[in-house]
Amino acid sequence: MKINLFKYLLTSAIFLIAAFTIACSGKSGKLSVPAGEIKAGAPEEAPRRLIKMTMPEENAEFKLGDSVRVVLEPENINQQPDSIILTFDGKHVATLKSVPWEYQIPSSSTTFTGRKPVKATAFKNGNAKAVVRLIIVYSDKPPKRYGYKVIHTFPHDKDAFTQGLFFSNGVLYEGTGQQTGSTLREVELTTGKVIRQLNLSSDLFGEGITLYNNRIYQVTWQSKVGFVYERSTFRQINKVYYQSEGWGLTTIDDRIVMSDGSNVLYFYEPESFTVLSRVEVYDDERKVDSLNELEYINGEIWANLWMKNLIARIDPASGKVTGYIDLKGILTDPDTDTGVNVLNGIAFDSENNRIFVTGKNWPKLFEIRVTE
Repeated sequence: MKINLFKYLLTSAIFLIAAFTIACSGKSGKLSVPAGEIKAGAPEEAPRRLIKMTMPEENAEFKLGDSVRVVLEPENINQQPDSIILTFDGKHVATLKSVPWEYQIPSSSTTFTGRKPVKATAFKNGNAKAVVRLIIVYSDKPPKRYGYKVIHTFPHDKDAFTQGLFFSNGVLYEGTGQQTGSTLREVELTTGKVIRQLNLSSDLFGEGITLYNNRIYQVTWQSKVGFVYERSTFRQINKVYYQSEGWGLTTIDDRIVMSDGSNVLYFYEPESFTVLSRVEVYDDERKVDSLNELEYINGEIWANLWMKNLIARIDPASGKVTGYIDLKGILTDPDTDTGVNVLNGIAFDSENNRIFVTGKNWPKLFEIRVTE
């Protein structure tokens, strides 16, 4: 009887040890925890996507003032979102709470040209999933075409690789480029004589210049550093830094505008030189790249287009090109290859409404009147 009891206890112990081992190993066995009990304690896995955007398509094209229809669908018909937040160009435009998951972004939202993100963020049981489309907004009108008439011709230093130009209080200021040859200059308009000159360090390639609050700002091409000078003495009083290349500069009220050779214009706060905003420049058919030297003239930004005989007239409030000025043939000089030494440099005498243009290493500077 004792032997039989001992065998019974021993057999039971072996059975329990085996069952415990199987259960802990995760292998199938009669004593493992039922799958349903494990699942009940774990969070429900969220779907990879809650919604898909069927409209607009990627890179869909619109004009300024167009409305944009957005159509969304659940990725799984049995997983309807609780709500969807819709943003356009980073701004909230709508919150959708029920089917149909559609919305018409109003025309008042498409006020800037360029690539704009349409983003829909869907919520379900506390989970959030987003889908984004990029659309392109073009100008709503074809740009006007302008010609020119030369009013006066002035001498210009042929060794000046012109990168920046502005006119103030009867004096022309010029920034020049090239390695080992970059300068800031004060120039006598009628003679082209350099009155004062500051040479930049030989490792810097000078670019655009502008005037703000009686201080001259000058940027460099790829060094990502610019300089602030006292206008009356050219004494350096500060440095500024930026993340893009530096090309052209101009001033609008309390902002400095910079180009970087792309189709983007950056609006900087002058004191801290931080970016306040940016616009992408487009006409009615394409983005307008290679924006170079800049000048603010009667409410528009005028920009030389690098390697072209064109000046683009840009609405700074929207980014659209309102017109092109064709200056082909303005310089007829057999010793100047205008295919290499291209048109570059725009200055505006706001007191007398005079416009001046020149180019890189050109022997002349021109006062022009724009014609239609």
